[in-house]
Amino acid sequence: MADSDPVTDRPSSREPRPHDRPAAGSGDGPESFDAVVGAGGTAAAAAEGPPPRRGLGVLRETAIIVVSALVLSWLIKTFLVQAFYIPSGSMEDTLEIGDRVMVSRMVPDVFDVHRGDIVVFKDPGGWLPPYEPPERTPVGQAVTNVLTFVGLLPQETGDHLIKRVIGTPGDHVTCCDDQGRVSVNGEPIDEEPYIKPGSVPSQDPFDKTVPEGMLFVMGDNRQNSADSRYNEGKPGGGFVPMSNVVGSAFATVWPLGDATLLRNPGDVFAKVPEP
Repeated sequence: MADSDPVTDRPSSREPRPHDRPAAGSGDGPESFDAVVGAGGTAAAAAEGPPPRRGLGVLRETAIIVVSALVLSWLIKTFLVQAFYIPSGSMEDTLEIGDRVMVSRMVPDVFDVHRGDIVVFKDPGGWLPPYEPPERTPVGQAVTNVLTFVGLLPQETGDHLIKRVIGTPGDHVTCCDDQGRVSVNGEPIDEEPYIKPGSVPSQDPFDKTVPEGMLFVMGDNRQNSADSRYNEGKPGGGFVPMSNVVGSAFATVWPLGDATLLRNPGDVFAKVPEP
């Protein structure tokens, strides 16, 4: 131990003591005169600068969020899903007046139309009376148009119809057999799962072969539906061009108490042979 420094908590004569200060201007250590003055000068300059413009920043960020949401909503409405309002009772009891339904825009471009699907389509010509939109102020109508365009309001079906597909291209659709049923390609179908209770499949006989690129459609409320049966003298001969199909309805979303999925009744057409 003689050749070693003693263990002690007293500072050695070779160590700096707490009250020691570096010589002025020496620049030694972070607490030198120049370092302190430099840090203080930078802080003062920042404090004296113009305050950040938070109001404009928040406004800009809000505008970006709103515009992005509108663009996203428009893309969804255009390519994926669109809401429609049901204005008539032609699809009762499946759909009631005032219901809002969601329609897949991927039909028929991505997915095929099938017998039993509920489709929304543009009027082929003359199926609907002239449309009279609700009375609104010019501002109210402009707002409605914008919100409908981006998909935040359901499409008013002034020039659209919604019906069930009974015949696809090439199908031979007839009514009625000895039990009053509709037949597709010679196979009678039992429409009880969706036809309105108390309705008959058709009060008038028909015999149609669906042309290529066309659909034969009927409402579930058969005695209150101006469908393919009664538009023979109109453009398309009562058939719906596939190009007029906007999409396939897959859910009722309003009223909330009636929200439900609209499933294709595949069993109804399971035994129908191909044309």
